[in-house]
Amino acid sequence: MATTSGTWGYRDRFDDAFARTYFRRFGPGVVSSIGAGTYLGDPTDDADARYREAMVEALESGINLLDTAINYRCQRSERAVGDALDAADAAREEVVVATKGGFVPFDGSRPDDPGAYVRDEFVRTGLVDADDLARGSHCIAPGFLDAMFDRSLENLGVERVDCYYVHNPETQLTERSREAVYDRLEDAFETLEERRLAGELGVYGVATWEAFRVPRGHDSYLSLPEVGARAERAAESAGADECGFAAVQLPFNVRMADAFTVEAHRHPEEDTDVSALQYVQESGLDAFASASLSQGALAESIPSPVNEQLSGETPAQRALNFARSAPGVTAALVGTGSPEHVAENVAAGTFEPLGARAFDAVFE
Repeated sequence: MATTSGTWGYRDRFDDAFARTYFRRFGPGVVSSIGAGTYLGDPTDDADARYREAMVEALESGINLLDTAINYRCQRSERAVGDALDAADAAREEVVVATKGGFVPFDGSRPDDPGAYVRDEFVRTGLVDADDLARGSHCIAPGFLDAMFDRSLENLGVERVDCYYVHNPETQLTERSREAVYDRLEDAFETLEERRLAGELGVYGVATWEAFRVPRGHDSYLSLPEVGARAERAAESAGADECGFAAVQLPFNVRMADAFTVEAHRHPEEDTDVSALQYVQESGLDAFASASLSQGALAESIPSPVNEQLSGETPAQRALNFARSAPGVTAALVGTGSPEHVAENVAAGTFEPLGARAFDAVFE
């Protein structure tokens, strides 16, 4: 597991190579403000090898945050992360490992009949109750999450996950009411609190695509204050001394800035609405920006008015620095399936991110 001494020791090894604020506080220690993502790519042996090589290079170059999910590339991404942890010249206690559960995962490859696979491997075996499924592929019931947590530990080859996200809970809104989804999240959080108490989990959170960056009236909307309140109740029910809800993952980039501009969450102390990122900052949570390069689109070019404000030698570096400049953002995640791009992505951290005033000016 990531520890205070381990992550600070990692920082000390690499800090001179990066600009100020590259390493930021998270959990018991610190984490690089650029993280290695594992979402894209085909479920093939060749892609596995490229991921392993890229993540080893990232770990040995100053990135100590690996982000994955059990369903990414049919469980292959988690296994590639585990292989990279074994191969890299970086101790386990130096690295923050984050994964997610919620989508029913395939195993190794996409089956010819996904629906039949889900029925045979999950419903008929009792891992999933058919009534708990949304869109035939998503479940956050406690028993399912518990089983997937165990499988993630096995895939990753670790005894503890540093951050575990409930993955895209807004998917459940296609089948049930918002209040019912909050109830299910509370049950899921209680399961994760129990894993924390067992010493198998550091902190947990919610990874979303739309839920926190859309207006209140949107079909996919979930309230951050309500999600946080449900986590507090779950911690109390589990008998925890403190709540382990600590992180939010959501898309944020130059072209997808809703997490900063859409004011849809009640301020934790004032009678006003704020954006998701502002809420995260005010409430002491950590935000992790996904899609920071918009799945590669921003590696080619950035809109001119914003581009002129950013530091970096390439569009990809400037895009990463925009994402990690936002208030509340602890790290920007970037796909790491190609060894060729690791050096460029890591080098983004040698440039200073925007200051708060300069960042705000982009939106004026």
